[in-house]
Amino acid sequence: MTDAAEPDPETSVAARLLALQHIDTQADQLRVKRERLSEREQLAAQEKQMTAWEQRSAQVATRLDKLTSAIEQAEARNAELSSSRDRLEAQMKTVIAPREAEALMHEIETINVQRDELDDTELAALEEQSALDDERVAHLASEGALREALGQADEALKRRCADIDVELEQLGEERVVAAGDLDESIVRRYESVRSSAGVAVAELKGHRCEGCHLDLSAAEVDTAKDESVAAGYTDCPQCGRLLIV
Repeated sequence: MTDAAEPDPETSVAARLLALQHIDTQADQLRVKRERLSEREQLAAQEKQMTAWEQRSAQVATRLDKLTSAIEQAEARNAELSSSRDRLEAQMKTVIAPREAEALMHEIETINVQRDELDDTELAALEEQSALDDERVAHLASEGALREALGQADEALKRRCADIDVELEQLGEERVVAAGDLDESIVRRYESVRSSAGVAVAELKGHRCEGCHLDLSAAEVDTAKDESVAAGYTDCPQCGRLLIV
């Protein structure tokens, strides 16, 4: 009876490195997917609408406050001018000298002009105030729908992110197993290359490294094959990735 063949340790190391890289690639893709979810864009759009709504609310409130103040000031000034006109008209009844009467009439006319201007100002403010009051009523009526849409968009994003986080957690568990099957020195080398190159492991297809897509010379290929026999992998002379031959 022929003994069962022992597993090739070189192939084992190469396979485990490729498995580890596959897990990390999947995780990287999931993280990118998480950041580019359409739900994230939808939430951003809803947040933008809500921000615009709040800004307009503040603008309307500020303008209404100014209009109210302007109307009150106009009414107070009108009351002062009316009192001054009443006083001047009372004086007119006691004035005998024509020149003095003419001066009083001029003051009264000036007051009347000022009152007309104040009335126009107050009327314009009242009309704008009425229009803004109507706008505010409609604006406030739209708040509920906007906040509901915002909440739904937020929940939709959280659900999608939670699903991806579950996948990432599963991959994390798989990664612990995959890395644990490799020699610690190989893992350190893998992590070092991954931190600088992103993808740490690449296969040699013909004369080309699939990591940097550059061709190795015939001598470099021969050296890579020799080194991989001993370690299960070698380093790409072009990009430094762990090269599986």
